[in-house]
Amino acid sequence: MTERTLVRLLGDLAAGLTPTDLPAGVVASVPQRVLDVLGICVRATTLDTSAGVLGYVADQGGRHGASAIGLAERVPAAAAAFANGVLAHSLDYDDTHLPSIVHPSASVVPAALATAEAVGAHGAAVLAAVAAGLEITVRLGMAGYDADANGGQGQSVYFEHGQHATSICGAVGSAATASVLLSPGDAERAADAMAVACSMASGIIEANRTGGTVKRIHCGLAAQAGVTAAHLVARGLTGAPTALEGRFGFFQAWLRDEWDATAVTDGLGVDWCVADIFYKPYPANHFTHGAIDAALRMRAAGLRPEDVQSAHLGVAAPTVRTIGDPIEAKQCPLTGYQAQFSGPFAVAAALHGGSGLGLGLADFSDELARDPSRRALMARITVGPDERCDRVYPHQFPAVLTVHTTDGRTLVEEVMVNRGGPGAPLTDEELAAKFADNVNGLLDDVAAKTVVDGTAQLVELESIEPLMAPLRGAGPEPRGSHA
Repeated sequence: MTERTLVRLLGDLAAGLTPTDLPAGVVASVPQRVLDVLGICVRATTLDTSAGVLGYVADQGGRHGASAIGLAERVPAAAAAFANGVLAHSLDYDDTHLPSIVHPSASVVPAALATAEAVGAHGAAVLAAVAAGLEITVRLGMAGYDADANGGQGQSVYFEHGQHATSICGAVGSAATASVLLSPGDAERAADAMAVACSMASGIIEANRTGGTVKRIHCGLAAQAGVTAAHLVARGLTGAPTALEGRFGFFQAWLRDEWDATAVTDGLGVDWCVADIFYKPYPANHFTHGAIDAALRMRAAGLRPEDVQSAHLGVAAPTVRTIGDPIEAKQCPLTGYQAQFSGPFAVAAALHGGSGLGLGLADFSDELARDPSRRALMARITVGPDERCDRVYPHQFPAVLTVHTTDGRTLVEEVMVNRGGPGAPLTDEELAAKFADNVNGLLDDVAAKTVVDGTAQLVELESIEPLMAPLRGAGPEPRGSHA
């Protein structure tokens, strides 16, 4: 593959990259994103779905090359990438790029760690590979962002087609990441790996609306696809040179040729998005975060749940179907997982007060989803489109919360800038607190400090063993196929 096609341009970027080529903000951001993902993975080992996935991975056997967080024994690199990608996305606590609405770190970081551990790559190579994978994932996501849609408000074409851009674009970004770690400096192999991964990219988002836990495996499949593609290419498989832009390529297949080539090429290697990816302060679908902030502000001002006669959550029109439709289901989530996609629950939980950085993992339990007090409040909360929110979506996920109180007042709280993004960034202390909350009770203090120190020193590490060793066996016992 020698043509200057899109995969070759992206392969050149990834294969030639070192930390010294990156802006200081990117060099500082990547270790924080690795730490964020690792903390989420540790906490996600407690989920029933994670037990099933880890049990499945353990049952497959194979060469012991990399660590699947929660398993004591190493597994093949692609299997480790799958397991850790599932864990990273299972709590809906992973980072988000806007306006593409992709969650890049949950697939790219697991692909990088699995490959790096298997081949003994040093930390500087991991940092550069992660940066490249994140950048590629986001640029592919932005290629499917139509800035002129919705009367100039913009929208993700992937999302409008019912596609999960996170896993679709993440497979290709993960392939670039894995390839440059497996075959350092080889731009042609990186291009081929991405081209092969184009045939492995997938994901639909219907579960966001009507239930099911399948979305949790999407980033695992993307990470696994990336690692698998890189290994297959290293063994001689090749991909279509025009796998992205061709007549029967990625963009035609997923976007029906409604895509923006400049989003992929303009400023490539110069203008970086990595440091601007939004962290999640709350473990819930990102569309609910404006609602949480609005309700937390009202609570801080003295509003109590019992003071609410009725409330209406105004959000950007395209997000209503995820967090407000069907409203009867969103007002009565059956599980903590369903509650993560409920606008009414987000408001009710925040008004009751929560843990972590305002609402934490403990606030999205199955028990609290069915809590009578929260259920009674959710029944009084509706969700609908708001033109004020439409004007800034999807560059932010805003909310306008209007509450009518039992004593006749009308309270309004607008949140137009999401916490965790460039306009309201999380501090280093808040990111450390999020990690500590995630691993609390699952890692001892020594292990947690080892991981924190290892990520902070990522660029200097001879290998990533100090990061992964404390995480093997973390969490509860995995569930095997015969358990």
